[in-house]
Amino acid sequence: MPQPLASKEAALFRQVIRNYEDKQYKRGIKNADLILKKVPRHGDTMAMKALIMNAQNKTDDAFALAKEALTADMKSHICWHVYGLLYRSVKNFEEAIKAYKFALKLEPENSQIQRDLAILQVQMRDYQGYAQSRANMLKARPQLRQTWTALAVAHHLAGDLVEAEKVLTTYEDTLKDKKPSRSDYENSEAVMYKNTLIAEQGDYSRALEHLESAAKHNLDRLAVLEARADYLARLGRNEEAARAYRALVDRNPEHPEYYQGLLSTSGVAADDFAARKAIFDEYAAKYPRCDAAKRLPLDFLQGETFADAAKTYLAFMLDKGIPSTFHNVKHLYSDSSKKDILASIVSEYLDSHSKNGTNGATNGDESKGEAAALYYLAQHYNYHLSRDLPKALEYVEKAIERIPNSVDFTMTKARIWKHMGNLPKAAAVMDEARALDTRDRYINTKAAKYQLRADETEKALKTMALFTRADSPGGPLSDLLDMQCLWFLTEDGESHARQGNTAMALKRFHQVHDIFDVWNDDQFDFHSFVLRKGQVRAYVDMIRWEDRLHEHPFYSRAALDAVRVYLGMHDKRGSANGANGGAAGENEEQEKKKAARKAKKEQQRMEREAAEQSAKQDPNKPVPAAAADAKKVDEDPHGLKLAATTDPLKDALKFVEPLLQFSPKNLAAQLAGFDVHIRREKYLLALRCLNAAIALAPTDPKVHERTVQFRHVVAPTLASLPPAAAEVLKSEFPALAESSPAELQKFNDEFLEANKKSPRHVHAGIRARKLLGGDKAECESKLVALAGQEGLELGDAYEVLETLRGWGSETGGFLEVVKGRWPEASGFA
Repeated sequence: MPQPLASKEAALFRQVIRNYEDKQYKRGIKNADLILKKVPRHGDTMAMKALIMNAQNKTDDAFALAKEALTADMKSHICWHVYGLLYRSVKNFEEAIKAYKFALKLEPENSQIQRDLAILQVQMRDYQGYAQSRANMLKARPQLRQTWTALAVAHHLAGDLVEAEKVLTTYEDTLKDKKPSRSDYENSEAVMYKNTLIAEQGDYSRALEHLESAAKHNLDRLAVLEARADYLARLGRNEEAARAYRALVDRNPEHPEYYQGLLSTSGVAADDFAARKAIFDEYAAKYPRCDAAKRLPLDFLQGETFADAAKTYLAFMLDKGIPSTFHNVKHLYSDSSKKDILASIVSEYLDSHSKNGTNGATNGDESKGEAAALYYLAQHYNYHLSRDLPKALEYVEKAIERIPNSVDFTMTKARIWKHMGNLPKAAAVMDEARALDTRDRYINTKAAKYQLRADETEKALKTMALFTRADSPGGPLSDLLDMQCLWFLTEDGESHARQGNTAMALKRFHQVHDIFDVWNDDQFDFHSFVLRKGQVRAYVDMIRWEDRLHEHPFYSRAALDAVRVYLGMHDKRGSANGANGGAAGENEEQEKKKAARKAKKEQQRMEREAAEQSAKQDPNKPVPAAAADAKKVDEDPHGLKLAATTDPLKDALKFVEPLLQFSPKNLAAQLAGFDVHIRREKYLLALRCLNAAIALAPTDPKVHERTVQFRHVVAPTLASLPPAAAEVLKSEFPALAESSPAELQKFNDEFLEANKKSPRHVHAGIRARKLLGGDKAECESKLVALAGQEGLELGDAYEVLETLRGWGSETGGFLEVVKGRWPEASGFA
């Protein structure tokens, strides 16, 4: 039991609690000190003071005082609750849960502690514990609907769908005397949630029955109609399902999935193209402005029928001058016959308009007709499946001649220069497109992205500043961080990595990582908010989305970039300890000094810009709230501490582990995991990644290279490894038993012979040969010979060049050939 206080001190203690809740921290500390002056070892007061100190960012002092409070009163639930809150504030949720459970043992009926515990359990995905906590909360307050719904959600997340449905049914039975009104949103959501629970059990017949009774007048009409059509189709009641899908198409004729559902339930055979097209023709006539009804038949039509339908569709789109015409049909290019037909149709259309002049259908609009056809053909020849960049540039130049101020045409010209490899030229042209419409955020963003690709980082930041808050205290970059602008941070980090600025590159990649941590933490407040608002289906979807958060492409990209930087740092330090250690060490020291100078210049520039902004500001104008609020100071704004790490591989694990856990089918992630673990000499972990990579892409050249590396590195060490580890390695990777230098050389030579027409495979095979001790001069000459091999793409050429530079080889011969193949490529300068 908490230590008793006299009436005056008890009143002061209640005031301390109110001070904390009202964020009156100084007054709270003062009142707590008054109590402690009279009762120096009062645990609850010490705990509340610690909580207030933590809110003032005095975390270390707060923990020390909280521990002292526990020693003063181990049996106080307030002390344990505060101890849990402190751990929660530093995101040590496991210790916080332990503290909450101890507090509940002392005060089982405390609803606040129970609620805090439940939220932490769902945050940590302890669904069994969450269900138990929610059951306890239901016993305490059975009159609230949200407590019943929360318990159902807990069972649902734990995988017990039957129990979840039973909970909702039990609550519904209590409402028989008082039926909810039709406008009750919370009840409407709960009914649809119960319906999804029944459907997830696979009982579609009962789900349909429930939908047509309890959910008949549900407020979410679209969800009801979609679920009804789906259930009818699954139950084989095709006539009713077809009518349901027709109702959905009438509701939204642009939704492709509704048409797919209608086709699957209308009894039309998959190869009866005429009957399938008739359905689309019906809706094309019914809704003349509907694009989906005209476009979707192109997916399944073939031959002359396809050509006729495509001609009608493209003529309509080009006459209208719709910019998205090519994007609407480019998915058809996977079929080479359709690709050729589409190109010939547009070419014929262009020829007819060039000979006869602009068709009357264009109504004199220059962006329609001939210009639209030129724009289509420029995109056609720029597309990777039909690429002919000189032709693409020719067509886009003709289009720009007709409409010089077209943003779309100029953007396409920039993309063509990008594919030619001339990134500075592409950035300049994209900036010209931006200047044509300075109020368009999208084109502004594209211009900044191209500038970053051309390593014009300062210019890109100034471009982004055109659409960031002018009064942002830390300048445009601070605003971009506040807006969690992932693409900019990722591109900026990659640009710094290309320029050799390791510190800033790591800073950007860690900022992306931190943003994903923030997204993960943001769900914390929604655990109680969403249930209180009754949006249960959205809540379950959010939980499932958060579970896949680190599968996000931007996280994978930034994480892989960071791992590459850390691996480069480790390999450089490894070479510094070798024969040329002195020179390598001096180079590394010079790079650090160079990075420090860059950071200092950047800091001076930012301070200068901040001073100029402050001078421009009207002194009579009130300070913005964002600037007035005290922000946490970034102690490493230029990433110098990150770049000064003594263990790059350990830091790389911060990025590798989420990748391997949440993106196990990402080949690049498995290869990155292998690269880190093989350097750490964690051979079992490296083998796990290698086996996963082999399962995903057994013929990939990079997988072959890692396979050779693993056998070459691990086989000689088997005798020195613990017997249990060696036995696992042999059983999980039998090829280790046959990994002598001669056998590995033979294995690699067979790979090269089987894939001699693929430049990527040959590159990997030569790298493996060099790893196995092959003659360096011979390997270099074979890599240089790749420059003229058919099938070598621009990206592959850059990788070969990077390999040659990594070996310290002469690159003149290689550059001479690739410059002839890609004369515009800026990467070969």
